[in-house]
Amino acid sequence: MPPLLLKLVFDRIEKSPAPFFIKPVLKGLSAKVKASFITPQLELHLDYLERELGRSTWFAGDEFSAADIQMSFPLEAATARAGLDASRPRLMDFLSRIHARPAYQRALEKGGPFQLGAG
Repeated sequence: MPPLLLKLVFDRIEKSPAPFFIKPVLKGLSAKVKASFITPQLELHLDYLERELGRSTWFAGDEFSAADIQMSFPLEAATARAGLDASRPRLMDFLSRIHARPAYQRALEKGGPFQLGAG
């Protein structure tokens, strides 16, 4: 989550109102931090998680556990904000399996559709 939070903050910095003479400096600084630190960290973490799912069906082994529930939100956020896509098939399959679970479906029935804003 820390790299995802940093990406959210630095994306907002780029989009936030600022005096015209400061705006280019903020955008440049934000772009540099994202390119040199945040994006590489996101890639590193997503690659690690992709490899871990190659070892077992779920994050903590072959049985669904609280670890999988805990990991579902960062992966949802990574899909919305950090470029998680079909290039990481194990993670995308993990999310598909989470979404197909009866408890997830019941939660959607009670709480409405899950939407993570792309802000």
